[in-house]
Amino acid sequence: MFRNIPIVTRNLLIINVLVYLLASVVELGGKSLTDWGALHFFMASDFHVYQFITYQFLHGGFTHLFFNMFALWMFGCVIENVWGPKKFIFYYIFCGVGAGLCQEMVQYISFAADGLTSLDPAQVLNVNGQRLMTVDQIMNLSSTIGASGAVYGILLAFGMTFPNERIFIFPLPIPIKAKWFVAVYAIIEFVSAMSSVGDGVAHMAHIGGMLFGFLLILYWRKRPNSHFNFDATRQFFDRWSRNTSGTSRTGNTGWNTTTTHPRTGDDLEYNARKKARQEEIDKILDKIRVSGYDSLSKEEKRRLFEASHEK
Repeated sequence: MFRNIPIVTRNLLIINVLVYLLASVVELGGKSLTDWGALHFFMASDFHVYQFITYQFLHGGFTHLFFNMFALWMFGCVIENVWGPKKFIFYYIFCGVGAGLCQEMVQYISFAADGLTSLDPAQVLNVNGQRLMTVDQIMNLSSTIGASGAVYGILLAFGMTFPNERIFIFPLPIPIKAKWFVAVYAIIEFVSAMSSVGDGVAHMAHIGGMLFGFLLILYWRKRPNSHFNFDATRQFFDRWSRNTSGTSRTGNTGWNTTTTHPRTGDDLEYNARKKARQEEIDKILDKIRVSGYDSLSKEEKRRLFEASHEK
């Protein structure tokens, strides 16, 4: 079963689990991996740019890890098979970085409201009347970890790619369409971000992952000829299904299943060639379903393109 998981999703699951195990035992310079890799506030001394990547692979506990990896497996497998590995990993990291940026913005607003951003980092303050800390030490207390931002982006991608796909969500007794499932989650996170201050959950990072995912998908849809063509696979499937459905289709779409290729030889020879072409395309479509469009060779892409334009 594990071998059937697409390569990027599988490797992300492995890396996250390994990092979780290592973080509890490995120390570098007296600091744990979490101290090094967590995303700190950008004005704090412990902040490093690489943390926008590393924080995505760190988790605060087994439950945190389990639910993120379960969602990644559940929805990531589907999206990677549709988009292909290169597009999927780019989207995943992009959403994770976007989530981190949104969390940084929220932290800046919070610190600015307290007047900390305008103070000297070395200035000593009395915290809650109990202990003295510098401004920099206070800022270093805030850090973010977890793959949730990227996972929420994957969840959004599933809802936008398969909006009417019905999924079961515990404890609801009936299935719910993916688009409503995503909408409900987004609303819950937004309400939580506004009302659950100090609960230890980076709700705005979750919203940020969905927001950046939404913007990237819109960009791909508006630029279908870009390197990552969001609708390429779906267009091939839709067009080929029309061409092989046996129903003539014309109008605004411009598709027409009536063949205009000259027939040479008798009907048996023509039908044999037609069957061979269809079997070839079926194999290519099966390969797309398993490994994504990017797994095709140049020749396979050319053949599929020609088949989809046959009239």
